Amino acid sequence: MTRRAVVVGTGHYLPKRVVENAEFEASLDTSDEWIRSRSGIERRHFAAEGETTSDMATEAALAALKDAGLEASDIDAIVLATSTADLTFPSAATMVQAKLGMTSGFAFDVQAVCAGFVYALTNANALIVSGQAERVLVIGSETFSRIMDWTDRATCVLFGDGAGALVLEAQTLAGSKEDRGILSTDLNSDGRYKDLLYVDGGVATQNTGHLRMQGNQVFRHAVEKLAKTASTALERADLSTADVDWIVPHQANIRIIQGTAKKMGLPMDNVIVTVQDHGNTSAASIPLALSVGKSRGQIKPGDLIVTEAIGGGLAWGAVVLRW
Repeated sequence: MTRRAVVVGTGHYLPKRVVENAEFEASLDTSDEWIRSRSGIERRHFAAEGETTSDMATEAALAALKDAGLEASDIDAIVLATSTADLTFPSAATMVQAKLGMTSGFAFDVQAVCAGFVYALTNANALIVSGQAERVLVIGSETFSRIMDWTDRATCVLFGDGAGALVLEAQTLAGSKEDRGILSTDLNSDGRYKDLLYVDGGVATQNTGHLRMQGNQVFRHAVEKLAKTASTALERADLSTADVDWIVPHQANIRIIQGTAKKMGLPMDNVIVTVQDHGNTSAASIPLALSVGKSRGQIKPGDLIVTEAIGGGLAWGAVVLRW
């Protein structure tokens, strides 16, 4: 018998403001067609004035708790993936803990940019498998609209805001690859590629800064590294791409998503795609896509899912789980 971290609830939150591609035409040398053809993005959501990463994370968490039929008091830990926390410290996770009314347990942030949710899931899985927690709320939440350079047409049209959450619960199962829950993980990073995707602000500069990205170089690394990490995670679970029901990738760019699926030998019919409606929501994109995929009726109990993501660092990884 094996202790597994099983998904028992999902939820997401998107800000009310929807920004269509055409809205950028007034201030940038761009067009709806240009953005769609290069990214697959049609629209994205932007947080309202005063609406923070922890606010959105709390809404997604409440939705996931409701879906699981649980209360905040049933949760032992919160792991929140974000690169846009409300403050330098304390963590956005502790702010969510307070907003949920949790007075016990523990909470912390994970910062791995777009790969953040994969890193957060891996940490939450370790907490459960080791016996440190019975139930963990895993959240991805971002307000990337606050770190955009609105004069840089190559980047500012790509990102959006939002939050998604999962509730993981410890269950003792057979220990086979047919078990529900997280079956394997794979994490990687290579700091030599820092300059490909970063924010030029922080404590060292004493300003928030803006996102900077060498898009072509990130694309070049993304497809190869994502396909490889997914393959490694599947091998660790004694599974193959033939066993996969759904790829739920980081929603950065439709061409990266298509290229990764092709390299893995899977059709797009087996990929959950939300990038057209949300843009790139960084660490929020995978839990958003999981929640939306479940609400659409695509993801069903027993389905084998591979999530994979790459972000600044470079940091990348994959998680194999059975729904």
